[in-house]
Amino acid sequence: MKIPKLKIGSITADIPIIQGGMGVRVSLASLSSAVANEGGIGTISSIGLGDVEASKKEYERISREALISEIRKAKSMTDGHLSVNFMGVLSNADDLIKSSIEEGIKMIVYGAGLPMKLPDLARDPSVNLVPIISSARVAGLILRIWDQRYEKTADGLILEGPLAGGHLGFSEEQLAQPEAYSLEKLLPEVLETIKPYEDKYGKKIPVITAGGIFNGKDIARMLLMGASGVQMGTRFVCTEECDVSQEFKQSYLDSKEEDIVIIKSPVGMPGRAIHNHFLKDLEVKGKLKIKCPYRCLSVCKVEKAQYCIALALVNSYFGDVDNGLIFAGQNAYRCNKIVTVKELIKELLSELEAE
Repeated sequence: MKIPKLKIGSITADIPIIQGGMGVRVSLASLSSAVANEGGIGTISSIGLGDVEASKKEYERISREALISEIRKAKSMTDGHLSVNFMGVLSNADDLIKSSIEEGIKMIVYGAGLPMKLPDLARDPSVNLVPIISSARVAGLILRIWDQRYEKTADGLILEGPLAGGHLGFSEEQLAQPEAYSLEKLLPEVLETIKPYEDKYGKKIPVITAGGIFNGKDIARMLLMGASGVQMGTRFVCTEECDVSQEFKQSYLDSKEEDIVIIKSPVGMPGRAIHNHFLKDLEVKGKLKIKCPYRCLSVCKVEKAQYCIALALVNSYFGDVDNGLIFAGQNAYRCNKIVTVKELIKELLSELEAE
């Protein structure tokens, strides 16, 4: 297969690969710039950049300054395409989005919440807005509201299936039957739903599939089904440029298929993670003591939460995996070595061309 370019609004990437925005601190300047340098779209995660001991006001200032620092660092390392990923449930999401745009970011990826006010936050027409969706119904809802309120449509959509890592846009019941909600079933429905908006606005709305994409063969399958590109997260964790600790990466390498489990996150959504010492210990203790001075997540019920997810993810980032949560995609157990981003993308493209 000939390798297609990926056009999202005003952005044209040389290869149809977006590196997923992984928090907390998994995808920062080092990883995102490396992907951008190889012709893909590198993504900085805006999630969890604040000091977990700070007050709310200090947290918002620190996280804003930290994100700006990562954007500037990444831009100093690449002339390629960069995006920033946001969770709608972040209490300071709007502030971080505005800061990213002020720093010259041209692609905003928005998940874990419906981005109904996003066009109002990003009025610059050169900024490309890409919501993460999990169904044709959600895609239709977003596009309809944007059309009615703003006379605007999305520049792209990331369709995240049930095999993705981290927080998932599916119920636990749906995740128990992933075949019924596979990308192969969801993608045609989304393509049909967006067609009226493509016709009205005279532009293609590229759909980028995500969740369970592991190799070039998977990429080819998605492209042949009508996707414009893919988003990959798990494979990029096991790269030298990924910003997490070696212990975090080793957890991927050591994992077995049965270690990849669905958890109930304090965010109120199901999530996929590695069943490590932290989760096993939690099953015995039931609940950990939580100190939450800043409420980073608007939906987190601190009094009911089993643990502080921000602290658990930061612990893993620093290498304290026994006291940390490790998000991972369903195929994380298939990772068996640490490679450079250049080596990984070369392998993926070689596999894609062979299809």
